[in-house]
Amino acid sequence: MSLESEIARRRTFAIISHPDAGKTTLTEKFLLYGGAIQVAGAVKSNKIKKSATSDFMEIERQRGISVATSVMTFEYESHLINLLDTPGHKDFAEDTYRTLTAVDSVILVVDCVKGVEEQTEKLMQVCRLRAIPVIIFVNKMDRDGKDPFDLLDELEEKLNIRVRPLSWPINTGSFFKGVYSLYQKDLKLFVPGSQKREQDSITIDDLNDPLLNEQVGEKDADQLRHDVELIEGVYDPFSVEQYRDAHIAPVFFGSAINNFGVQELLETFIEIAPRPMGRHAEERQVSPEEKAFTGFVFKIHANIDPRHRDRIAFLRVVSGTFERNTFYKHVRLDKALRFNNPYSFMAASKDVIDEAYPGDVIGLYDTGNFKIGDTLSEGEKVHYVGIPSFSPEIFMELVNSDPMKSKQLDKGIVQLTEEGVAQLFVHSAGNRKVVGTVGQLQFDVIQYRLENEYGAKCRFSPIPMHKACWITSKDKKQLDEFIRLKSEYIYFDKDKQPVFMAETTWALNVAIENNPDITFHTTTEFMTVNG
Repeated sequence: MSLESEIARRRTFAIISHPDAGKTTLTEKFLLYGGAIQVAGAVKSNKIKKSATSDFMEIERQRGISVATSVMTFEYESHLINLLDTPGHKDFAEDTYRTLTAVDSVILVVDCVKGVEEQTEKLMQVCRLRAIPVIIFVNKMDRDGKDPFDLLDELEEKLNIRVRPLSWPINTGSFFKGVYSLYQKDLKLFVPGSQKREQDSITIDDLNDPLLNEQVGEKDADQLRHDVELIEGVYDPFSVEQYRDAHIAPVFFGSAINNFGVQELLETFIEIAPRPMGRHAEERQVSPEEKAFTGFVFKIHANIDPRHRDRIAFLRVVSGTFERNTFYKHVRLDKALRFNNPYSFMAASKDVIDEAYPGDVIGLYDTGNFKIGDTLSEGEKVHYVGIPSFSPEIFMELVNSDPMKSKQLDKGIVQLTEEGVAQLFVHSAGNRKVVGTVGQLQFDVIQYRLENEYGAKCRFSPIPMHKACWITSKDKKQLDEFIRLKSEYIYFDKDKQPVFMAETTWALNVAIENNPDITFHTTTEFMTVNG
């Protein structure tokens, strides 16, 4: 199959949502249709009867939440789907933001009971900034929730995007009977508690067909006709081009836990979602159809398989064909690397692949060569832009609870912070380690993983810290003098870059004012340019 054909049959997207909206459950139903699993695991009230396929870390199985992005590749109707299931919890938003750099579109899951929640708005802001096409799935229609028309108004108002329903619910809550596809002109009837694939749809091209009355009853059939007439009168006709340009978001309704409304969502997504697109680099725009391979690392994860202590770099193929056992240039390190066992993923399980094409997300076994944002190419110096990094909001000192396991602790905290879950700062004098995160939950995850994956026990002690700023200067003497005078507040990150730790806003402002030759950075993006 040609490169063009391989690109055309691929779809790479992320599922995002506020916690508990049903994102991971929807992911599993997609896998069900792809034949990757036979029965989906149920996640209810944080009690996991069967572990969710996409939640492969033990702490995720215990808590019933996703705290790391999972990558799943499966086939459906001759298309190859690269699906990235992201953490919904706000403390792990940084992982989700980075994942959005590796996808071409997004499915946003909204709980019909709670409507648009805070994290949903934040995630949508990132999608809007990146002009990522979004499909909205309104979930849990079998529960008593908000009126569908009120939900549409709320989506437009809070998410700042025009919406267009492509399916419509027949009743809601305990009276929920099914969904009618406005796009495919067919009806699916609701069967509560179904964990298997949906039944065949009933084609109804004309809503005045008496068959509709037979299937849902005269009252609900009349209501559906009235609703559809209102939709067609109020909302603009659906345009694939406007969706792909991120100007309009199609909306679907259903119940993921009951596997309802999912099939038409998946099939319509495959039909209208963009195929793999190019990416903007500092040097130029890179097209997927180019013959030369390029790709970038957007995530690193240690110990996906705790038995093998593996470290995997997740790479998005941007252009050309990636081939196993071929030397590629690591642009930042300026050296050639070869990969004997590149992987494709089905959550925790992985299969060795011989080739990968634009849109594919592959796992590369890593011995410590990669950082988030690194590029591989066939020789060209390409630096992909836009992979976000965030200044930590909470700082804690890492305290070793078992001095006999110091080496394990040092190795573990370095590997975990290289994944991007948190940032590590080591004091210039001595070995004092400070961990910075976006949210409190990350400390719990780090502590758990250090003990269970590295055999190292620790605790975290709060310290008064306002902001970590990376410091650079064109005048090396000025920088060295500042580091000497402020040695008490100087730490180094994992890349040995000096960091000024300001205890208060006032202290940071004074340092900036008194040192005009020094630049204080609140992100690490300056290192991408400097290499």
